[in-house]
This record gives sequence, C-alpha cells and structure tokens, in this order.
Amino acid sequence: MLALVVALLWAAWVSRELSEPRQQIVTVRLAETIAAFVDAEARAEQDPEASQARVLAFLQASERAVAEMGADGRVVLVGEAVLAGDAPDATDELRVRIARQLGQGGGQ
Repeated sequence: MLALVVALLWAAWVSRELSEPRQQIVTVRLAETIAAFVDAEARAEQDPEASQARVLAFLQASERAVAEMGADGRVVLVGEAVLAGDAPDATDELRVRIARQLGQGGGQ
C-alpha cells in the first residue's frame, strides 16, 4: 500500500514537472544600455530636437524589447536593481531586440 502511494505521488510530481514550463530568470543591464545610447547621442553633436526624438524612440524600443523578452514566461529583472547570483545576463539579447525595434520603424 505504501509503495502504491509513493508511486502515485512520484507520478503526480513527474506529471507536474513535465507539464509546467520552467520559468527562466534573466537580468538585463538596462540603465547601462540606455546611458550608453544617450552618451553616444550627446557626443554626436547633432540637432538637439532630432537627437531627442532618437532618444525617445530608443526608450520606447527598450520598453517594447523588455516586454517582448518576458512574453514567453521568462522573468526579466533589471540587473542594476538586483543581486542576480546565477541568473544569466541577457543584455546582449536586449540590445539586439532594441536594434530590431528601431530598424522596424523606431517609435511606433
């Protein structure tokens, strides 16, 4: 009887583990990414209004990229606000997604 109960509990645990997708926790260095873009814009010495529009487009693309990264159940934490431990750093992925957002039309 005990073996049957243990087998049922094990089967329930295995079923739950296989049916529920694992949540992945990642961090992104968002402030560093934004600061690098704003610095580059400041050094470019271009038209201030155009530069301001590009910064706004970048911020909107950043917001969309972070939301997109978390859409599949992944938990995205801002690395500057967290002691991340073993959480993988997805900042490079964030930068690629922002660039793709900007390439698709900027501040849509």
